[in-house]
Formats: sequence, structure tokens, C-alpha cells
Amino acid sequence: MMAVTSTCKDGGNKMAAAMDNGKYVRYTPEQVEALERLYHECPKPSSMRRQQLIRECPILSNIEPKQIKVWFQNRRCREKQRKEASRLQAVNRKLTAMNKLLMEENDRLQKQVSQLVYENSYFRQQTQTAALATTDTSCESVVTSGQHHLTPQHPPRDASPAGLLSIAEETLTEFLSKATGTAVEWVQMPGMKPGPDSIGIVAISHGCTGVAARACGLVGLDPTRVAEILKDRPSWFRDCRGVDVLNAMSTGNGGTIELLYMQLYAPTTLAPARDFWLLRYTSVLEDGSLVVCERSLNNTQNGPSMPPTQHFVRAEMLPSGFLIRPCEGGGSIIHIVDHMDLEPWSVPEVLRPLYESSTLLAQKTTLAALRHLRQITQEVFQPNVTGWGRRPAALRALSQRLSKGFNEAVNGFTDEGWSMLENDGVDDVTVLVNSSPNKMMGLNISYASGFPSMNNAVLCAKASMLLQNVPPAVLLRFLREHRSEWSDSGIDAYAAASVRAGPCSLPVSRAGNFGGQVILPLAHTIEHEELMEVIKLENMGYREDMMVPGDIFLLQLCSGVDENAVGTSAELIFAPIDASFSDDAPIIPSGFRIIPLDSRTDTPSPNRTLDLASSLDVGPTGSKASDDNSTAKSRSVMTIAFQFAFEMHLQENVASMARQYVRSVIASVQRVALALSPSRIGSSIGFHSPPGTPEAQILARWICQSYRCCLGAELIKTEGTESILKALWHHSDAVMCCSLKALPVFTFANQAGLDMLETTFVALQDITLEKIFDDNGRKTLCSEFPQIMQQGFMCLQGGICMSSMGRPISYERAVAWKVLNEEDAAYCICFMFINWTFV
Repeated sequence: MMAVTSTCKDGGNKMAAAMDNGKYVRYTPEQVEALERLYHECPKPSSMRRQQLIRECPILSNIEPKQIKVWFQNRRCREKQRKEASRLQAVNRKLTAMNKLLMEENDRLQKQVSQLVYENSYFRQQTQTAALATTDTSCESVVTSGQHHLTPQHPPRDASPAGLLSIAEETLTEFLSKATGTAVEWVQMPGMKPGPDSIGIVAISHGCTGVAARACGLVGLDPTRVAEILKDRPSWFRDCRGVDVLNAMSTGNGGTIELLYMQLYAPTTLAPARDFWLLRYTSVLEDGSLVVCERSLNNTQNGPSMPPTQHFVRAEMLPSGFLIRPCEGGGSIIHIVDHMDLEPWSVPEVLRPLYESSTLLAQKTTLAALRHLRQITQEVFQPNVTGWGRRPAALRALSQRLSKGFNEAVNGFTDEGWSMLENDGVDDVTVLVNSSPNKMMGLNISYASGFPSMNNAVLCAKASMLLQNVPPAVLLRFLREHRSEWSDSGIDAYAAASVRAGPCSLPVSRAGNFGGQVILPLAHTIEHEELMEVIKLENMGYREDMMVPGDIFLLQLCSGVDENAVGTSAELIFAPIDASFSDDAPIIPSGFRIIPLDSRTDTPSPNRTLDLASSLDVGPTGSKASDDNSTAKSRSVMTIAFQFAFEMHLQENVASMARQYVRSVIASVQRVALALSPSRIGSSIGFHSPPGTPEAQILARWICQSYRCCLGAELIKTEGTESILKALWHHSDAVMCCSLKALPVFTFANQAGLDMLETTFVALQDITLEKIFDDNGRKTLCSEFPQIMQQGFMCLQGGICMSSMGRPISYERAVAWKVLNEEDAAYCICFMFINWTFV
């Protein structure tokens, strides 16, 4: 072993040797070259393969198989060392850059402390002066002294190059004071902790005008490339509809001034979109740092102006931008500041938290820029082909098409050809139609697969609704994994047929027999923040009136499913596609967007004392316990938009179908949201009523009778007139039944069982028994399952299982028994999980 170790440390090809009777054996350069070539073909050959190598390579004929084995061991060791050294060098570079950022942040905080100490001393002196002046009958002196600290107004600017340059220089100064100075009181964003694996250092504003967010991070791109990417805002900011450069001029110091008009999509159907009239200044500092800063031109006098645009609210961008510095060893250190006044007065009061939350601004804008840069870096250095033979850049383009199409549907701008249809007497669902040539050309529907299509218009039905006390991530995961809970297979079939060649008829009812959905992994994009996938709805029985032979495929984008992320909106956007899907295929997106309205996600003050005891108070279902007041404030707004391509002569029928469908989806979402709401456990809302059908009553009696016969004890004790089913429904332990099929699926569960599985009674049959167990649990179940059929029952030791949402659940022990019907024949298997909790 001494020879192997020393050879591994040596690492040189000329010194490569094998051990034979305690002596080193040197290889010739020709032998080393042959072995290196064989190593790249098979780095870990078997004994037979090594002997074959000696026979096939005459140059290795004088080397024993044992020596070949040691050479490959040493070669693998050197390769591992090189990779580890490369990884450690990359980590070291990142830690060095992160340490530099933390030192700068520490310096900024020290300056902020010094400023606060000075202001505290000054205000104390002013208070004493005011106390001495209380006998003064004139209040003018007191008022005047209070005006001493007001920020002086900027002098008017004109549209001349000198005037614009003056505005640009002021913007640069104010932006740098926010990025690296103390102009804004920054506090760490909740849920974001700096470290070597974090995306960066993220902070939000406290006590300033409007909303502001700041981020510092390290990216593996040079500063010029970073600036080029970030200036192309529509490519990474999903809420940006477009940016027009109306004028540009060069400055004497090598900088560039641009006049921009920018439009942002509205996140819901309940508020107007925003637009901005901006000045952007790009320059290089003396230390070589690249700066791109922006501000609104709304308040300038005699300066360039942009008239108001219909259906848009003119918002204000305060000095914001990007500071990009070259990093030693490659890459860039970037500081991002976003500071806006989104005019919250223009939206309903219930939606104002969307426009007053710095956390939401950080998640949607500031962090989006960092994530996009990190994704571009990965695409440059790891251009591997992923799902469906597509490279990451192509998948990113697909996700952007889905997001943009959904945003267009939610907003329905008239300049894109959308016009509103009259409602049917109820204002809950808005229906718009778009038959403009640009819309149809963009969808590429006119000639699909070489055949003319009759579809010549697109209809959109949309609505928004408020949700109480349901986590957006949990609800979205349920909608993604249990599509049958809310969707109509006939509508899915119609939407799929609409994007194919040839006319399609409108289904009038649930047509066809579609089985469960199958999620085909396509790719993860933007790390774990966003998931792109293909959904296959299996057609179990093709019907002639369906006009859709075979399965239905949906391209789907899912984001915001991390429950631990603070203030994150969640989206589920999908579009029907053909099995032979191409990058330029027509995409008509539909879906859901859920945005939290809880403004408490913003940290009120850096000096606030956190109540750790209350923050760790966890209820029986694994959710954070809260009082009635905080529960009432936990709200979110869901926006639903569904699009359909159709033939113009079917407009009235399609509009009626779309309204009815969206209303049914709203009802399903409300039912699911109520079922998933953690507040119903132990709250005044109470448990849901059990499914009180005669069949359920009979099953409850069979379950209890079989338990008594198998284990010799009573499962429940009824009191007074309480029925067996009601007592079983309210049982504290999770009781659930599964079928006796080859692949058992759940057919019944009490309220605790539904809570444990994180599902509803309707979607229960989509969950198989083996899905909730891990590998060890499945092995134990398979080995002991026959015991249930022979002995009648089985006891399982405590372990871990999974809910339908993928959350781990620990249980103290479990009991399974065979349920017999009136003829003493096996009807199903019943499980009871005792003392379970989410972990």
C-alpha cells in the first residue's frame, strides 16, 4: 500500500508504476500512452477486461495483470484528486468573493451605525431645544427647525444633453449610495441566509419611499456580458411586456444615456398594468466597475415627456440599477438595486400588499435577475442536451413563451387585438376574443402540418378569486399532481384538438375515458425554482366524438412550490402540444397564478424582537399554529386564465363552454383550498362532514367489525346517537382503506387520513399504497402482506411514509387488517397509522 500511495501522490506519467514484489516498475512512454487511451475508454476494467487489454495491445504484453490493475487504481486516484482540486479552487474563489461582499456589507453597516448614532445625538439635542422653547408663543421657529432635514428638491432639468447628463450623474450618485452606502436602511430578507451555496446576499428596504430590494452575488460571466444580459430586461423579467429605446446619446466620459419606455404586465385581472418613462445611464467608474443605473423622468420640468397610455398606470422608478465589478480569477461581483413606487392607490385595497411588499419585489425582480445570470452561466459551461433532446437554452425559451402567453391572456391588451364579450348576467368570469392576424400568425395555427386549419380566433376566459389561509405552494402542488380533481377531460381533449390540423367539434360533455396523468420529466430550469415537464393524459378508451385519438400531451411550467420561500408567488401554466412537439409549435397557455397577500412577510424593523417560541409552535398537522387574527390575514389572490383556439362561427358556444368551465374550476379550487387549509384542525370551522352515503355507512360497520374480530378490541366507541361512520370519521388516528388489486389504491379515508395524505376524498383514488412508503417500507409491506390475508392482521413498527405532496410523515406504529363483508369475503385492507406527524 505504500507504493500505491506514493504513486498516487506523484501524479506524473513517467513515474507511473505498479508494485511487484515490493519494487517499482517503470512504464515506457508508449505504454503510458496506450494505457491512457484505454483508460478513457474504460476507467474501471474488470479482471477479464484487463487480460483482454494485454492480449489486444502487444506493447503491454510484458506487464502482468496485477500491475495493470494497480496502474488503473492510481490513475483513478489522480483523476479524483484533480477533480477535487478543481472543485476546491472554484469553492475557494467563490468564498473569497463572498468574503469580499461580506466585508463591504460590514463596512456599510458600520457607517449606518455611525450615522444613526449621530442622528440620535442630534435629535436629542433638538428635543432639549424644543423643550426650552415651549414658552415661545410663535411656532414658526419649531416648524422651521423641523424642515432642516428635508431632502432638498432637485433643480429643474431640461431636455438638452447637458440637462440629461446632469440627471444621469445625479442618478448614478444616488444609486451608488443605495448599492454600497447608507441611503436606504436595508434589512436581511426573511428566509435568505448568505453562504457559499446561496444565490447571494439579499436585503429589503425598511422605512423608505415605495418598495426597494438589493442583492449582491457572484456570477461566472464577464462584466460586459452581464450588463448586456441585464439591459435586455424582457429576456429575464417575466413581468416585463417590453422596453423601447426611444433615444440614445453618448457622453463625453464614454458613457451612454438612453430614454426608455417600459411596460409591465399586471399580475392579476383586478388591477391595471404599469408603465415607466425612464432615463438609463451606462458608464464605467474609475476602478473599472461597470454601472447601469435608471430612474423615472416623471418629475422633470421642461424635460422630455411621454404622454399617458390607455389602460396603464404610470409608476415611478427611483434610482436603481446594477453595479458590476470584475472578480479575480474570472467572473463578476454584481450589486443589484430595485427601487420603485408602484402607485398602490390605483388598485383595490385588498390588493395593495402586492404593490407595497419589498419582499415580493425582491422575489419577482431582483432575485430573478441573479437566477437568470446563474442559468446563463450554467448553459455556457454545461451545454448538455436534456429532456426531449433539447438544450437548456431551448427549454428556457419555451418557459418564457409559456409565461409571456399567460401574461398576455391575463392582461388582454386591446392593442394586441383582444376585445371583451358581453357577460351572461354574472360578472365573475371575463371572456375576451382575439381574431387579429398577428395573434393567429404568432400561434402558427393557420397551416398546421401542411393542412389548412379552420381555427381563426382565440378565446380567453379569466377570473380572479381570494383564498383564505391556504399556502400557495401546497395548493399549487395539489393542482399539479391531481389534475382530475379540477379539470374536465372533454375540455382537455378539445384544447388538444384545437392546435392540430383540421376542424374539431366542441365536446358537450365529459367525452372519452382518460386515466390518470403521467408526468414525464423534461427538465429542471433555474435550479429548483422552476420545473418544466410534459404531462400525458392517457386515453383509456378512444371515442369517435372525441376527435383526439391517443393520449393528450401538455407542456407544463411549475414554479413557486417551495413552502419555505417567503413571499413567493406560485404558477402552474400549461399548453396542449402534439406528441412530436417542435420548438416553434403553437402554444396557447392556460393556468393558475397564486400570489400571497400577507404584507407581514416584510420585516417591519431590524430592531424587532422575534418571538421564537411562537415561531416554533407547530400544530398536529405539521403546520405553524396561529391565532385567529393571524389566520384571517393569511390571504392570497388566485388568477385563472384559460385559452381556446376555435372557429369564429362557434364563438357563442365556445364562450358559453368557457364560462361554465372556469366557474367549475373555481368551485373545485375553493373546495380543494378548504380541504387543504390547516386552520380547520382544531378551529371553529370544524371538520368536514363525512361522506354520508349508505355505502359509506356499511363500509364503516365492516371496518369496525373486522377490527374487533381480528384484534379482539374495539376500534371506536360510539356515544348516544352518534353513528359509526361519524365516529370513524372523527377518529384521531389516520384510518384508510385500499383495494385488493395487484396495485392497491386507496378507496376510503377518515378526516385524519385525508390530512395525513394531504388530499381530498375525490382525489383519494389517485394514490396507490406503495406511493406513500419508502423503499424499506415497500419491502416490509411486500414481505408481510401475505400475513394479512392468512392471519387477518399485521402490526408495523414505526417508520416514515410520504404524503401525496411528497412531505415525509413519521408514525409511531401502524396496524393493518383484512376487512370482511357480509359474506365473510375479503373486501379491502384497512390501515391505521397511530401518532403520525409531518417531519
